[in-house]
Amino acid sequence: MKIFLDTANIEEIKKAVSWGILDGVTTNPTLVSREGKVDFKTRVKEICEVVNGPVSAEVVSTNYDGMVNEAHELSKIAENVTIKIPMTKDGIKAVSTLSKEGIKTNVTLVFSANQAILAAKAGATFVSPFIGRLDDVGNDGVNVLADILEIYKTYGFKTEVIAASIRHPEHVRQVALLGVHIATIPFKVLQLLFEHPLTDKGLKRFLSDWEEYEKRISSAQHG
Repeated sequence: MKIFLDTANIEEIKKAVSWGILDGVTTNPTLVSREGKVDFKTRVKEICEVVNGPVSAEVVSTNYDGMVNEAHELSKIAENVTIKIPMTKDGIKAVSTLSKEGIKTNVTLVFSANQAILAAKAGATFVSPFIGRLDDVGNDGVNVLADILEIYKTYGFKTEVIAASIRHPEHVRQVALLGVHIATIPFKVLQLLFEHPLTDKGLKRFLSDWEEYEKRISSAQHG
């Protein structure tokens, strides 16, 4: 499973890159707006300079022409830019056009297997089902994701599935068990994947035992 970071914070991205576990980044204007007065295109460019893998940048237009024009502009920023486009009729039309032009796309705001089928038919590079938001309204987001993966496997769709709107480490475990291609994870959840109380306890014991060992060796040498 590939791990993407869902953020526009350049320091978080650099830290994840330093850990050697990051395969890409997803971002959008909302995430960029949380970073203060920073230009969207400038931030996307900065991210692309740090990350070798795909960097999803979202359009803000809602009509076909606007989305295609924005996609052309965003794709000029760097070779690894992927265009995030919403799951609408105009969005799918834009994805179909852009995929024929060789521009990578990520269909976002997907909440059903039927929507995911349309994204794949249009030639999307990625599709992003929002499992956390589905859970919020009483649906089972992981089950929807499982349906999408099964359908894609049955028909041999090449579109990669990104588990999005991940809220906690258990989501990560669940989607990994399903064999999802990618999980895009907020930084705070990514940090939690490292943690386990038994790891902390074990490390504390190892260090304590080593300290005692060094004291005994030192005492023997000077005794």
